[in-house]
Amino acid sequence: MPTLPPDRPHSPSPSASRSRRTAESFGADPERYERSRPRYPGALVEAVLATSPGREVLDVGIGTGIVAGQFRAAGCAVLGVDPDARMAALARRHGHTVEVAPFEEWDPGGRSFDAVVSGQTWHWVDPAARAAKAAEVLRPGGPLAVFWNDGRPPRGLAGAFADVYARIAPDVPAARLWRAPDEQPYAAVLERAAAGIRASGAFSEPEERRYAWERTYTRDEWLDQLPTTGGHGALSPTTLARLTDAVGRCVDAAGGRFTVSFATVLLTAHLRVPAARR
Repeated sequence: MPTLPPDRPHSPSPSASRSRRTAESFGADPERYERSRPRYPGALVEAVLATSPGREVLDVGIGTGIVAGQFRAAGCAVLGVDPDARMAALARRHGHTVEVAPFEEWDPGGRSFDAVVSGQTWHWVDPAARAAKAAEVLRPGGPLAVFWNDGRPPRGLAGAFADVYARIAPDVPAARLWRAPDEQPYAAVLERAAAGIRASGAFSEPEERRYAWERTYTRDEWLDQLPTTGGHGALSPTTLARLTDAVGRCVDAAGGRFTVSFATVLLTAHLRVPAARR
């Protein structure tokens, strides 16, 4: 998948407006997002729950309910928070409970949770507020677990994608990734997330884990997910159509299908237990 956009700045600016537009573009077609976005390894869900004091989970940025569905299948009661009413509506149709609000502005109403999780969304939450907000709603010892999927096609195909993006959509975040296949796009995201957790003073030292897995995409499957990744939804219909056609021809030239190597990166920290309870 394409690299992530940078964290949203603290004050309004042209880059902040672009980040908001990118974030809001994900809800333009929630059904496509739901069917085409990759899921997360079951081992990740197990690892988070293995250190959770219970099974009440808050899903920050629930979207259409992809993460919530995996935790619910593991026996959890999940409440989702999301700023996009369109995504929340689809999640509710899947049976999830969702409250619509940006996480940093959401009112928990005195509720607390055994775990706070966030899949592919933590970088959209205001970095000055996110760890403190999670600490506010977590029960002592509960994990804050934030994670992202980093997917890479074969190097030769990535090079062909890079040429296409350079011609048609050079400013889309994916263009940078295809140009630099050895770049670690999540390194900066993880570093900022860990720094925020440490700065809050409320958590144990963050721990990072990686889960490697693969998925084979057909041409149609790859093109179906393309508009759901960061930046693509902000392209004009004409530019997106040109990009999709050109990317499709690259996949055709590679045999019509290819395997993406994924690394799911997980950052976990636990809310400190007050000294009186130790």
